[in-house]
Amino acid sequence: MNSRDLIETARGLTELSPRRPSQANLRRAISTAYYAVFHCLAATVADTLMGKGRSEAWHQAYRALEHGSATRACRNMQALQHFPPEIQRFADRFVDLQGARHQADYALDGRYTKPDVLAVISAAEMAISWLEDADARHQRRFAAHVLFKRRPSAHKRIRDGGST
Repeated sequence: MNSRDLIETARGLTELSPRRPSQANLRRAISTAYYAVFHCLAATVADTLMGKGRSEAWHQAYRALEHGSATRACRNMQALQHFPPEIQRFADRFVDLQGARHQADYALDGRYTKPDVLAVISAAEMAISWLEDADARHQRRFAAHVLFKRRPSAHKRIRDGGST
């Protein structure tokens, strides 16, 4: 799944009607913008942990990313402070876009305007750029951060009197 193609699909949904886009198309555009960012993150996870080839292991890593755990990781400010600003901005935007998707998909009383939706799409595109432009070592660390459950290190457990 190509994130840039999804961004273009989201933009295209805002242009389907010759006059004013339907609420359904505007809502779908917001959802598609979020999925562009999610798939960018999933591809980054797979590329940095398994290499760029589309092997079975690559697909397994790509599919291992879960929306909820990725969001929790992106909300973990204590851990994120150890990442560079572009990763921090990506994480913040990821959370915002997932919230926007939930609103668009489930809060049926809301109304959307084309300029507001285009701003969401631009925000998603910027988030993709931040992640793609980050240094590979930071991408790899972030991939591990969003994919793997965080546990205290064995050194900390031993020092604190716990078992290994």
